[in-house]
Amino acid sequence: MPRKRHKPEEIVAVRRKRQVDVLGSQGKSVADAVRAIGMTEPRMTAGGRSLAG
Repeated sequence: MPRKRHKPEEIVAVRRKRQVDVLGSQGKSVADAVRAIGMTEPRMTAGGRSLAG
């Protein structure tokens, strides 16, 4: 059975979510962490539904 290959968009989304998690663990609020990676909070939470695994 062949291995699943992740799409580049999926990889980028997971990396962004991890970066927000790291910034959040450093004491930043979610809104500040999301802004720091160059996204808006509504977009991050809307994308979070597809990232929830």
